[in-house]
Amino acid sequence: MLSRVADSVYWLNRYIERAENVARFVDVNLNLMLDLPTGIVQQWEPVVLTTGDLNIFQQRYGEATTENVIQFLTFDENYPNSIISCLRMARENARSIREIISSEMWEEVNTFYLMVNEAASQKDLDALPDFFAQVKLSSHRFAGVMDATMTHGEGWHFGQVGRLLERADKTARILDVKYFYLLPSVEWVGTPLDQIQWISLLRSASAYEMYRKRQHRITPAGVAEFLILNRQFPRSIHFCLWQAERCLHEITNTPKGTWCNGAERALGRLCAELGYLTIDDVINKGLHEFLNKMQSSIYQVGDEIRKTFFAIAN
Repeated sequence: MLSRVADSVYWLNRYIERAENVARFVDVNLNLMLDLPTGIVQQWEPVVLTTGDLNIFQQRYGEATTENVIQFLTFDENYPNSIISCLRMARENARSIREIISSEMWEEVNTFYLMVNEAASQKDLDALPDFFAQVKLSSHRFAGVMDATMTHGEGWHFGQVGRLLERADKTARILDVKYFYLLPSVEWVGTPLDQIQWISLLRSASAYEMYRKRQHRITPAGVAEFLILNRQFPRSIHFCLWQAERCLHEITNTPKGTWCNGAERALGRLCAELGYLTIDDVINKGLHEFLNKMQSSIYQVGDEIRKTFFAIAN
């Protein structure tokens, strides 16, 4: 497979997954406003923190109000990680490889982009909950159409790697923001407000129902363990990285447990570390420190994938 094609399939899936995750974060925060006790100020700055682009937001918008954050993360065409920018880039990547992907995939991306573009022109705040639901469903539809209509060869595996790395990164970011930034004071730890916010975090990862099937009580350690180390939940960090590693081995035909390039080595080391961790190990190290290191490691994996498969050799 041409590196240009692999790169486009990889980023097509990353951009669509990124748009879905941004929609999740904003939608959950909108719903959280309805549950917060009277007198508690809704915090929007942590939502921007999940993107890693707080400085850009502050330079361009200043105060983190509801309207400013929604405009920045959803409809700002000059911000490369907004929903509309992600869909524009996803559509461009899909257009460049139309001969590789199925016609159904192209139609799904195009319909998705046009839906977001129409919402951007209207900017109806009352319609935002329905809009974010449509973004999430459109992302799921694209993943389903890709699974059902594209040959599960190298291209499909590159797409899976892109989606899974993006998902693992965003799960780490939202968990870190909740733990490190979201509560207005340490005095709130263990209070009903703290409980509400942990529930919102689980919902942002579509994890609330699955978590409750395993545990009756919502505790910080229990939520962290579920979203970091669970081997079966499809949005946990461990599950995403383990599946991404499997896809890399399918691409290179390298036996599992060995490696032939920097990407496989970096991802294999990360999966091995997660495989032998317990949540007590994570908490003893410091959850914020662990998640910060995890985000750096995921970025390193992405960089190694770029250098191994996509970069043009000099």
